[in-house]
Amino acid sequence: MTRNTDVVVVGGGYAGVMAANRLTQRADVTVLLINPRPSFIERIRLHQLVGGSHEAVVDYRKILSERVRLVVDTATRIEAAQRRVVLASGGTVGYDYLVYAVGSDSADSGVPGAADFAYPVATWEAAQRLRPVLDAVPATAAVTIVGAGATGIETAAELAEQGRRVTLLCGGALGPYLHPRGRRSVAKRLAKLGVTVLEGPESKVTAVTRDAVRLAGGHKLCSTVTIWTAGFGVPDLAARSGLSTDAVGRLRTDETLTSVDDERIVAAGDSAAPSDLPLRMSCQTARPLGAHAADTVLARISGARPAAIDVGFFGQCIGLGRRAATVQVASRDDIANRFYLGGRLAAKIKEFACAKVVDELANEARKPGSFAWGFENDKRRELLRAERCEVSTIR
Repeated sequence: MTRNTDVVVVGGGYAGVMAANRLTQRADVTVLLINPRPSFIERIRLHQLVGGSHEAVVDYRKILSERVRLVVDTATRIEAAQRRVVLASGGTVGYDYLVYAVGSDSADSGVPGAADFAYPVATWEAAQRLRPVLDAVPATAAVTIVGAGATGIETAAELAEQGRRVTLLCGGALGPYLHPRGRRSVAKRLAKLGVTVLEGPESKVTAVTRDAVRLAGGHKLCSTVTIWTAGFGVPDLAARSGLSTDAVGRLRTDETLTSVDDERIVAAGDSAAPSDLPLRMSCQTARPLGAHAADTVLARISGARPAAIDVGFFGQCIGLGRRAATVQVASRDDIANRFYLGGRLAAKIKEFACAKVVDELANEARKPGSFAWGFENDKRRELLRAERCEVSTIR
């Protein structure tokens, strides 16, 4: 009698849930999902949680297969040699294969005072801490947002639409991912909402105090509430477990998403660094990487050769309050082009995209293996070929 294969998925975000659901295609696979929270967090809605327009929480029963066992706990160490995960509660969980999908969180900026006086929004807990802080100050209080990527822009627009006095410090360009045409669309909407946008090197924050931020060149801005959205980091579970990571802390893998140290460990989502060419940290990347991680595990169980990843992109949706957005179109290799949509139509597309992500997870729970992605990334293939040629030449 053939015994079941035990697969543990660490992390219950977009990538982890997708992987866990997809793994249930085989009746002889037992799937256990370890997550520190009892509910799924819609991370792409955390700016709405901060603004009070959405709770950003989904019941796992709506999106997780009945065949997946949820363990609400935190993984503190992976003991690869013993094939087990040590939990914060003191117990351990054994596995035959492990999917590493711990996601990302706020990066350690190293800016003096930022950790003490600025509020991050990269996690549900951080957004929950910030919300009552904003509720406790008047609408006229100065709110400063540091970082002008998608999260910073969306948070600024969400709060400004409520009538708050918001300054957005870019530290460089507004929306660095955006094409100049898309950037102008975002800037126009932020100006209409009354957001003060400071761009360029002089807008870089050098220190944060309880009631102010200091900028490069010695400038000082009064700030009742400072919100930090500049950059992402990843949990250090892989590094603490003695696994190979890149400079950011992502688990180093090959193109099948298999750890370079152990073929029983497969990574997915923001915490994966395939071939030291990690893809953009995003929900857009997490779902196909989660699905591919599951496919890699299933291939190894069946004795087949896992396929290499092939994930392309379509662009980026940036919410600009409840009534507008900018949808920036990009090439499959994730380079923004001149095409974009704005206004109410873009807002509807943005909301549809947010809802569709949850629907995709629920569909995969009902019909494991149904999720498909059709974007190919030719540029990544070229980079990998060039890298292999260079290594071959050196040898």
